[in-house]
Amino acid sequence: MAQNSVFEHFARAGFVVSGIVHLIIGYIAIRLALGGGGSTADQSGALAELAGKPGGAIALWVGTVAFTIMGLWRLAEAALGSSSTPDADSTTAEVIDRVKAFALAVVYFAFAFSTFGFARGSGKSSGGQSAGITTRLMQSGVGTAALVAGALIIVAIGGYHVYKGVSQNFLEDLEGTTGRLVQWLGTVGYIAKGLAIAAVGVLLILAVSQSEPNKATGLDGAFKTLGAQPYGVALLAVAGLGIITYGLYSFAMALYTKM
Repeated sequence: MAQNSVFEHFARAGFVVSGIVHLIIGYIAIRLALGGGGSTADQSGALAELAGKPGGAIALWVGTVAFTIMGLWRLAEAALGSSSTPDADSTTAEVIDRVKAFALAVVYFAFAFSTFGFARGSGKSSGGQSAGITTRLMQSGVGTAALVAGALIIVAIGGYHVYKGVSQNFLEDLEGTTGRLVQWLGTVGYIAKGLAIAAVGVLLILAVSQSEPNKATGLDGAFKTLGAQPYGVALLAVAGLGIITYGLYSFAMALYTKM
């Protein structure tokens, strides 16, 4: 499937849309740091801003298709293995790669669903949805345990992003000569995004431990919590720049990702 040129072009377009979304999230975070209001600093806020721009609706429909195809691409890798790494070092490595591909497929399908909602004018704040789901799950012991497990997984995913940036093993996902700029964008971008993801998990743990589900407001809540700390304005601005850096790296992935 991934060898089909039309499929590949749409999948690569998904990286471009993802890059645009991250640029907007970073911009909103910096705007919050400077005292501005407006949209929430997360994916839903970025999609809402994009929807309000000229041509935004078209971009959202393209993004919906692109994210769906990216999900199908990763799903195919999960089922059939990656064509970019046919000679896996071991069965264990291949299993890990397939699990990672399946997890990415779930993420991309979630992006597609969210983008579809904003494309047809019915998008909702992900922060409010997160708090509502947390409230319902906290009403039972099983639900609370699931929230804690989910939070730990989110922190682990964030930690993996940080590791990927520090170790620069993201370069294994790319083909061709990328240059130092791409390496720098990937390193800074993965570290920044990893820290942001981990912060979301930590806030979810705090929300459960303190029985305050309203604290589980996703990335927007993480940014606003960061902004409330000493030197929060500077920290929030740096975080926003980091997310923007990941957005720029997403454009590089559109060009160089192995498919």
